[in-house]
Amino acid sequence: MNWISNVVPPRIRSLLRRETPENLWVKCPDSGELIFHKDLESNLYVVPGSGYHMKMPVKARLDTLFDNGAYETIPTPDVPHDPLKFRDVKRYVDRLKENRLKTGAPDSVKICTGRVESIDVTVGVQDFEFLGGSLGMAAGEAIVTGMLHAVANHTPFIMFTASGGARMQEGMFSLMQMPRTTVAVQKLRAAKLPYIVVLTNPTTGGVTASYAMLGDVHIAEPGAVIGFAGARVIEQTIRERLPEGFQRAEYLQTHGMIDMVVRRHEIRATLARLCALLTHRPALQDAA
Repeated sequence: MNWISNVVPPRIRSLLRRETPENLWVKCPDSGELIFHKDLESNLYVVPGSGYHMKMPVKARLDTLFDNGAYETIPTPDVPHDPLKFRDVKRYVDRLKENRLKTGAPDSVKICTGRVESIDVTVGVQDFEFLGGSLGMAAGEAIVTGMLHAVANHTPFIMFTASGGARMQEGMFSLMQMPRTTVAVQKLRAAKLPYIVVLTNPTTGGVTASYAMLGDVHIAEPGAVIGFAGARVIEQTIRERLPEGFQRAEYLQTHGMIDMVVRRHEIRATLARLCALLTHRPALQDAA
């Protein structure tokens, strides 16, 4: 016991105590390294020492993707909020309210339009913070709207995926978004427009079984988990030990499931080159 705890009244002690924000330091899940959160943000949420790619907030991703961080959000149609009146530990409508308050977004997919190195593009970003980026009616409607907007405006469509799969609280209505988005992809193909998918950690379940693996080019961030069922479920089903790195981006590239693994710092330039190539535009340096 020191003189402060003995003499200074509790109210004054509370004023003297310096509060430390909980997110001041972030621990790398791979190496255990502690990194100051501002340094992590400035490095695009990539841990400098280990190169581990942390989950990146939607706003930060869009700000760093578009030229000068300038883009417009495309509104999407409203859908029924709770078609099955679902309830588990709590009501589904209450879960939606909580996640909307937490993320500031109406659902797990945001659609925007803008320019990437002077090329007009339409972009969809899946937010894992919103119910695990799950695919429900609102998310499916947003993706279809984005793809149709790309067709109407003749732009490439880029999709950043991050999801645990279909949203169980919407049952069959959620599963129907898989064929709906697949049909929208076919409309992009019919219009001869590029569809580029950037697979981030994790991309699993019904999302992998639909629009996430239907792109013209598949890019993955390093270390991203990509698959349908979880590794533990697969091991229990086949009763065999899975190979090292199974379902990781690098393993999938080696086995031909994705086209390339690209560090987050290089994704913007890679997307610009691909869009220029696939739309038969001269590269920016060539045009200059």
